Amino acid sequence: MRVTLDFLAVLADWPLLLKGVAWTVALTAVSAVIGVVLGVACAWARSHGAPWLKLLVGAYVELIRNTPFIVQLFFVFFGLPSAGIRLSPELASVIAMVVNLGAYATEIIRAGIDVTPRGQIEAALSLALNRRQVFLKVVLPPALRKVWPALVSQIIIVMLGSAVCGQISTPELSYAANLIQSRNFRAFEAFIVATALYLLLSLAVRRVLNWLGPRFLFGGR
Repeated sequence: MRVTLDFLAVLADWPLLLKGVAWTVALTAVSAVIGVVLGVACAWARSHGAPWLKLLVGAYVELIRNTPFIVQLFFVFFGLPSAGIRLSPELASVIAMVVNLGAYATEIIRAGIDVTPRGQIEAALSLALNRRQVFLKVVLPPALRKVWPALVSQIIIVMLGSAVCGQISTPELSYAANLIQSRNFRAFEAFIVATALYLLLSLAVRRVLNWLGPRFLFGGR
């Protein structure tokens, strides 16, 4: 079967593609910042919190890690209105991505915290630092340095998972590709372009995060 390719028919809708890329980057940036902060807080709770707090955070982590992201997204967007909470597609997407990333980041960061030498913590306590200062200045930076590659990979996985958000009309990249192919019936070319853009985004996000992490989170390589 002969296939005639016409990428110009897809690229003619470049404003739509650009908007999709911008939304994908924005969703990823917001969910990465809030999700990692949530992961740090939950990792602290699982390592140093009260028993009830460890149990609560553990239940959250297991619930999210053992259910599909699309179900979590649909629950936020379609389920919460039953409880009187109506969200825009964009806000529902951010909340679902933050909750999802937060659960995975919790376990990744906790792994870094758990390998911090006990002697290092005792030395910091002997210098009259309180436990909050010990965690933020002594435990967290080296823990993030150890697990940063895994954390970056998880952020990229969440970014790629944002393609599902098009199912609730969030105008991200896969939504744009689907809209374009529905207009010109060039599905083959539209999703090849979308695939190429996702690949470029993944490589770019990895490079940016590998540059930002050492410089702003854990003080140089």
